[in-house]
Amino acid sequence: MDIQNSQKIVDDWINEHGVRYFNELTNMAQLTEEVGEVARIIARRYGEQSEKESDKDKDLGEELADVVFVVLCLANQTGIDLQAAFDKKMEKKTKRDHDRHHGNEKLK
Repeated sequence: MDIQNSQKIVDDWINEHGVRYFNELTNMAQLTEEVGEVARIIARRYGEQSEKESDKDKDLGEELADVVFVVLCLANQTGIDLQAAFDKKMEKKTKRDHDRHHGNEKLK
């Protein structure tokens, strides 16, 4: 996934179909709601909770895509180049965590 291109696709969609971006606080609430939907599916499908009949048709991929969409909206409206931020984060994590987990007995 090319994040920079995805930000442009979302911006184009907002301008063509969405009238305008919701404000940042509304989008933060939206993000929280979408993450909650992902958590519900994972807790019931992969965790110990029983999956309700009404949740069995929920598509985890679609819910994760909803999270990505809102994150891209927030990046766009706050002027963040998410590709650059992600690349910087991956470089930092690679340096910091390269050998961090290899000796963790819990992960074997």
